[in-house]
Amino acid sequence: MLTTLNTSYTDTCAADLAWALGREPLPALATLDLEMLGAKLELRLLGASHQVLLEEEQGSCSETVACIPGSSTPLPLGVAKRVGDWEYEFAARVEVLTPGQFAGRAQELLALVSDHPHGLAGVFPGSPHAFTALLAQRHEGYVHWRTWHAYPQDGQLVATRTRVGARVPGN
Repeated sequence: MLTTLNTSYTDTCAADLAWALGREPLPALATLDLEMLGAKLELRLLGASHQVLLEEEQGSCSETVACIPGSSTPLPLGVAKRVGDWEYEFAARVEVLTPGQFAGRAQELLALVSDHPHGLAGVFPGSPHAFTALLAQRHEGYVHWRTWHAYPQDGQLVATRTRVGARVPGN
């Protein structure tokens, strides 16, 4: 699903992004509710980037990657945590692209996500390449999602990957 977000950029560069687990739902500009083999997933586009809410029999999990006022947790390169009965893994990277590379990558990602039944993308006003996109799937007992946060003015594309699933007994 592709939507135009009627708001201004809140997170104006990759360095403004922060990461948080367990936050309450924040006001969303667009959402996509998914049901994947017993997992309820809500992909949320915020004016300040994204939030994913996951509910399963084992409990719930909330991931926020956004410009969060007062947050002291910058975007980490990687996190591996136990959240209740779950294993949570998160990774992020920042790609720096030339304007031509950026435009091509933005078009490719927006096409991939907007045509996918488990994808949500929002384009910000002012640039067709200023967007936030999320794509979810369920694979081998885990729920996975990937996100992209585009900053065309800096040629920066922030990509994240998350994997959440039940802990294996004995680990």
